[in-house]
Formats: sequence, structure tokens, C-alpha cells
Amino acid sequence: QVQLVESGGGSVQPGGSLRLSCEASGYTSSDYCMGWYRQAPGKEREEVATIDSGGSAVKYIDSVKGRFTISQDTDKNTLYLQMNNLKPEDTAMYYCAAGGLRQWIISAYYCLGGYKYWGQGTQVTVSS
Repeated sequence: QVQLVESGGGSVQPGGSLRLSCEASGYTSSDYCMGWYRQAPGKEREEVATIDSGGSAVKYIDSVKGRFTISQDTDKNTLYLQMNNLKPEDTAMYYCAAGGLRQWIISAYYCLGGYKYWGQGTQVTVSS
């Protein structure tokens, strides 16, 4: 049984930093995509950042580019999201996702969604 456990959320002031972690267990695929999603109150869930098992298919939404960094430690089966220069609009519940579709298209790998497994979420609040 696949389990994803997020940690690292909290409350910070604007401009602060947080590092989210997602520890995966029971997940044995070597060809995969993982990602971070977030959902703010009254808004739809949005994809924040994704990464594939090879580490080449990295993608961010425009609003976090240059501030957030997704990474993974395959030995520890852990996904990370380093969040710097946090803004109030980053306030949301952040979810880890795994089991996404990894697809080779023309000359590169892409993560195409379809995540099968989700964590319970960790709250991030950015406020002065």
C-alpha cells in the first residue's frame, strides 16, 4: 500500500522560507512522476511543481518560478519542495502526489498528470 506523508508546513512571514518533505512508502515504480499541488480556501487545486524519476521533466507554475525548487532523494524515497520568498498568495494546503504519468514526447520526458496517490496535506500560511 502506497503512503505519502507530508511535513514541513507552518506559518511564516512574507519573504520567509519553508521546506516541505514528502516521504513515500510502498512505492516501487522506477518510472514515475511526482509533484506538489496546493489548494487555497475557495479555490481549485493547482499543480505547483512536478518532477520525473529521471529528474529531467521539472515543471513549475509561473507564479512560483524562481522561488520554489522541487527535488527528490531517491535513496530516501522523499520528495521536497523548497519555498523561498514566500508570499501571502502562497497560503494553501500543500499536497504531495505520486504515480503520475511519465511520457516520452519527441525528445524529452514530460509529466502528464494522472496521479494515483495523494498525501493528506500540510498547511502553509504566509502572513504578517
